[in-house]
Amino acid sequence: MAALLVTALAAAAQGTEYRWNLPPGLPEPFVPADNAMSESKVALGRDLFSDTRLSITGEYSCQSCHDPARAFTDGLPRSRGALQDELPLNAPTLLNAAYNPSLGWNDASVRTLEQQMRAPLFNEHPRELGIAGREWLVERKLSADPALVRSFQRAFPGERQPVTMDNVIRAIAAFERTLVSADSAFDRYTFRGEHDALDARQKRGMELFFLPRTGCSACHGGINFSGPWRDASHPDAEPVFADTGAGVQVRVPTLRNLGATAPYLHDGRLPTLESVIDHYERMAADPAADPRLRRPALTTEDRAALLAFLRSLDSY
Repeated sequence: MAALLVTALAAAAQGTEYRWNLPPGLPEPFVPADNAMSESKVALGRDLFSDTRLSITGEYSCQSCHDPARAFTDGLPRSRGALQDELPLNAPTLLNAAYNPSLGWNDASVRTLEQQMRAPLFNEHPRELGIAGREWLVERKLSADPALVRSFQRAFPGERQPVTMDNVIRAIAAFERTLVSADSAFDRYTFRGEHDALDARQKRGMELFFLPRTGCSACHGGINFSGPWRDASHPDAEPVFADTGAGVQVRVPTLRNLGATAPYLHDGRLPTLESVIDHYERMAADPAADPRLRRPALTTEDRAALLAFLRSLDSY
């Protein structure tokens, strides 16, 4: 966890402008104009992220599906909501989510963390946190906590009644924007000039990864290994979607921190990185697969090198 850069946790100065402390290679994230970053807003969002009052049972929180100890995933093939409803998809990591052009797995219209937050809070089929129709009750519970009210007042100065669900969403989204991870061996090699950060096998795997004949980087390019990224200078980046092999299009996920985010794929059906490589080897030989996935088979040595390179992307 030492490599996780949650740049919000150092201070909670009242109403002060947020100062990014980003590692080499990562640009400043895009921030919506209606939710400017501040130290106190991020600190409030950090607290609300683990607050179980935001669920129908009083026992679940955002952190239930996005555990910091698991690189902000939950280790399940498919997550479960507060009432134990099984969700249709695997919980993706929130690390570097600030750079995603869209959020979630299959809806390109969800462009901001603020938009995305509304799904787990208010979804009904299936229910996740399950508070749709109970917003007033949640606001009342939060308003009964004097220390939390003061945190809302610092985060949203000048508002007469700052404890609202809209401000809950803004604060959590601001916190999530600070979850930045980029201290892997690959980052040290690429952005810090540490030439011995990667061993010979990892360097061979990196070469294979970026060769056109393997096709890996056609989908998993960019700073987050998930295609085009969105940042303060490029707010209009478009996400990359790929066919799962069953006619279902899903957003290409990041390859960072794979060592901490098993199981894999949008439905969590593959338990290991080795099984992921096996899956894409089968897709490579399938004439019905996405054309970007079709390629010559990898040798045993190539597979080992590629796996070594993927593991060099871990910061967690």
